[in-house]
Amino acid sequence: MYIITATLLVLSGAANSTENKLDNNIQLIGFSSDTEGLLFTLQGSNTIGARLAPAWAAAYLEAKGCDYVDIRPLENDNEVRVTGKRGYLSVYIDIHAHGSSTGFKGLYSKTADIALASRSIKPAEKLQLENYGDMSSFNAEHVVAIDGLAVVVNPSNPVSQLSVEQVAQIFSGEIRNWRELGGLNHAINIYARDENSGTWDTFSSLVLGKNHKLSPSSERFESNDLLSDTVARDIAGIGFVGLASVRRSKALAIQEQNSTPLSPEPLYVATEDYALARRLYMYTPAYGNKPEIEEFIAFAHSVAGQKIVENIGFISQNPISLTVDAVDSPRIYSALTQHGKRLSVNFRFLPGDANLDNKAKQDIQRVVDYLNKNKDDTVQIQLVGFSKLKATESRAKVISKLRTAAVKAELFRQGVVTDAIIGLGADLPVAANEGRSALKNERVEIWLFDKKHKHLLKEPSNADRINRLLSEAY
Repeated sequence: MYIITATLLVLSGAANSTENKLDNNIQLIGFSSDTEGLLFTLQGSNTIGARLAPAWAAAYLEAKGCDYVDIRPLENDNEVRVTGKRGYLSVYIDIHAHGSSTGFKGLYSKTADIALASRSIKPAEKLQLENYGDMSSFNAEHVVAIDGLAVVVNPSNPVSQLSVEQVAQIFSGEIRNWRELGGLNHAINIYARDENSGTWDTFSSLVLGKNHKLSPSSERFESNDLLSDTVARDIAGIGFVGLASVRRSKALAIQEQNSTPLSPEPLYVATEDYALARRLYMYTPAYGNKPEIEEFIAFAHSVAGQKIVENIGFISQNPISLTVDAVDSPRIYSALTQHGKRLSVNFRFLPGDANLDNKAKQDIQRVVDYLNKNKDDTVQIQLVGFSKLKATESRAKVISKLRTAAVKAELFRQGVVTDAIIGLGADLPVAANEGRSALKNERVEIWLFDKKHKHLLKEPSNADRINRLLSEAY
């Protein structure tokens, strides 16, 4: 009942209308008079299916005109039915949350209409579902929220930050006592998600990689919440959970190689700068879906749907502007932190080219809507691009400018004029420059900058660049 109450606050009485405009890009139309029974089934990730998907489903039914909306547990653990009344008729949505891989299996066996996943689709899954169209296309892959994979410990544990490598060494059993990390003299107890979990897949990929294997002494959990609560009771415990499940445990700041240690705070998770940030997905066939499914996906993307994301404890994709703490950075970037605000959106790209990925395509419209609602003639819109490390600094800078120009062009098509682009090459990495996470460094940030300080964003001269390189060398 708590979840339903939270969503009612978002929709503010929408259930009494047959056509509800929730924000400027979605309208929900009431059910036809003969609609009853099962609308569709969601299957997959426990991270999404435990609370977020039921909250969306409840709010969706309310907005469509249903009364007496309820979330009921089914016979099996981690399965619920969200029901609503329409006079004498009932409609319902089933949610089975047993891990990301089960969602894709459900699509293949036709027991699910929507796959919930806390990781992207694997090549083998994509091949198995090829009859549904390109499952990596914009029509099939829907990034519906951002989550931070939090490494959690007991609140009394004095350790506050770890590197990704240290986390890998702990979970593989190479580091066995907290004393080795500056903590108390306690043998480390390891708690991990189960094999079906997208949370486990993400942790395995981002942390363990090919060089480490999970210690056989670890205890495995199907539920994020249960794992977190177990860690909170164990002074020697450590685990990993979705951001919404930190609960009473303590989340550590995480560092990757030479990047700055970052806690899973909203800005750094929303922009995916945080080392263990991840995307939460819904996957549908690329074509041939029922109208209710298309509408539900649109609802999850909407401003109202993203407010529910925030209410549940994940990171909304609705843009906000935030002041950023000064960091050791190039002069231009320092000026941005001093006189500007950063939007909580990073535009990222398909591997190896300057084409926007599926999330970035959706974010273009979100940013356009935000800027149109918050017009300010004293502010210029500044795009700043970065790339991963290249053979030369000049090559890295060219690549960063090319990607920034692609974002500038997309925004211009939507009527948004931005200032001259800035490309900072491989400066300010947020991830390692090798491996899968290196893609995080290939990004475009968007800033709102006070026009009266515009002169501070002038490109540095060759002398400035030489002086900076010399200062870094010595």
